[in-house]
Amino acid sequence: MPVLTRLIPSPVVVDVSRGAMGDLAGLLADQRISASGKLAFAISGGSGQKLREKLAPALSGADWYEVCDGTLDSAVKLADDIKGNRYDAVVGLGGGKIIDVAKYAAARVGLPMVAVATNLSHDGLCSPVSILDNDNGRGSYGVPTPIAMVIDLDVVRDAPVRFIRSGIGDAISNISAIADWELSRDVNGEPVDGLAAAMARTAGESVLRHPGGVGDDEFLTVLSEGLVLSGIAMSISGDTRPSSGACHEISHAFDLLYPERSAAHGEQVGLGAAFAMHLRGAAEESGLFAEVLRRHGLPVLPEEMGFSVDEFVAAVAYAPQTRPGRFTILEHLDLNDDQIRDAYADYAKTIRS
Repeated sequence: MPVLTRLIPSPVVVDVSRGAMGDLAGLLADQRISASGKLAFAISGGSGQKLREKLAPALSGADWYEVCDGTLDSAVKLADDIKGNRYDAVVGLGGGKIIDVAKYAAARVGLPMVAVATNLSHDGLCSPVSILDNDNGRGSYGVPTPIAMVIDLDVVRDAPVRFIRSGIGDAISNISAIADWELSRDVNGEPVDGLAAAMARTAGESVLRHPGGVGDDEFLTVLSEGLVLSGIAMSISGDTRPSSGACHEISHAFDLLYPERSAAHGEQVGLGAAFAMHLRGAAEESGLFAEVLRRHGLPVLPEEMGFSVDEFVAAVAYAPQTRPGRFTILEHLDLNDDQIRDAYADYAKTIRS
């Protein structure tokens, strides 16, 4: 009998709940993750060390490795340190940088990886991609999807609120990214994976439409699940297309042009998504994006991130160069600086009214 379905790369365990960190030892004892209890934990030097003190008594077979930053060098060093020690799995315990380093190191030594997120700053928590700083700036590296995903709502609520806000911007930018993907399908015939698109769009819409705020358990659960779904959508499509379009090109341009001044990733992609929706003529959706971003305390104008209009225009003009081969509303319109400036003036006037 023919196989009429496909296998979806996804974690065997996803735990999003209050107190999830307290159950971590039991989760890691799952035979599919660690039969022996021998685990390599990657942690930061600050909050990671505090969590180690709390968790270590219940994890006698674990070794702990401090990761100093989110660079390719740190990821390679971690892989070298854990290689040959017969671990069952690598556990990334921390924010996005720690998890990205752990994902890359685990892939390099051929071990499964467990992501234990301590903040909700972006959708890379469960994605098949590690974003690491290198000698040329920043690179994206393909890695396997985490075998398990743990998000303790009590822990992420205690993190600085800017991390939650960043995650909100990243989640709702999915909607703009899917619009870009569908545009490329209509103009260039690029295939769109319907399942990946549906998951990413659902994740973005669930956050966009939710009436709650950053202190609500229900909203944090929806945001957490949305970020996980975004990562799985990328695993299904095999690339970042479900969650990355013009919004992310604009953010990458900010990072490259103004590396010492760039804002949080989610702040930049949220603004980029609102502006991209305006460029494609979706005035109502652009206004809703701006309204939701404002309600959650995110910027909707470049000056709210410390950038002038001229700098924003330069970033939008440069943005297509950050992802050669990717087709979005920016490549489709191919605007010059004056046209971008006019479009921005119209956008700013619309969302201020």
